[in-house]
Amino acid sequence: MEYVELGSTGIRVSRLCFGGLIIGPLQSNLPVEQGAEVIVKALEMGVNFIDTAELYGTYPHIREAIKRFGKKPVIATKSYAYTAEGAKDSLEKARKELDVDVIDLFLLHEQESRLTLRGHREALEYYLEAKAKGIVRAVGVSTHNIEVVDACADMPEVDVIHPIVNIKGIGIGDGTIDEMLSAVKKAYDRGKGIYAMKPLGGGNLLKFFNECIKFVLDIPYIHSIAIGMQSVEEVIMNVSIFNGQEVPEEIKSTLKNRRKKLHIDFWCEGCGKCVERCGQDALGIENGKAYVNQDKCVLCGYCGSACPQFAIKIC
Repeated sequence: MEYVELGSTGIRVSRLCFGGLIIGPLQSNLPVEQGAEVIVKALEMGVNFIDTAELYGTYPHIREAIKRFGKKPVIATKSYAYTAEGAKDSLEKARKELDVDVIDLFLLHEQESRLTLRGHREALEYYLEAKAKGIVRAVGVSTHNIEVVDACADMPEVDVIHPIVNIKGIGIGDGTIDEMLSAVKKAYDRGKGIYAMKPLGGGNLLKFFNECIKFVLDIPYIHSIAIGMQSVEEVIMNVSIFNGQEVPEEIKSTLKNRRKKLHIDFWCEGCGKCVERCGQDALGIENGKAYVNQDKCVLCGYCGSACPQFAIKIC
């Protein structure tokens, strides 16, 4: 496994980052023991970087994996907190539930614009204070929007940016993949750590898997790439590809033609909370029920967190 320094943070990470969303309740909803098994396999194969978030509900899985593996990887987590009090609660929740004293990367979650960044400034200041105290090693943002990447490139207090990058630009909220890459390069050139998300467009590009992974791996201004993995087989496949090795035939056979989609159960009451939560304009209400445009959906699962009937899942 190749390791690189994440921008100017001094933190060395594997080029492959374990995307923690997929194993949690918003997606596969793996039991803690099973999810930990998948993470441990990744750690054993050289992955030393895990991305998660307060929303994902995967702290227990990661904690159990660390306990089993016996060594803490680099952990990035995220929160929607916008006040100092909320930021403190989120940081302490992460430290407690992960059973770690220091969070390596703490990010403002899903920032949408310069206005959103200003609205979360109080939380950002709290994380910067925590960094000064040694409780957080680096501070950053995650985003689907070019405007945020561009703005953060000019913010010396932002150490790390977690943008959406894939060959088709699926999920980018305000422009094209070329425009996103231009902003990412600007940030990289200014010393920001860059680790990309959703190289497969939330599963929509799975049939172009090899092309998609090669695309992101060939970008010289991305340090690491977060990929969701929900099984030991997926870990073996991705590590093999990142190591430039042939994927074992039995692994290919097991994973062949596996494609996920967003499913809305019949008991949906059409309240519209999922529509409001969706940042991709992929959901709507028709005949009193929610429906999904699968072409726009990036399978983030965030809509499921807003559903009071628990009627939305990825399967």
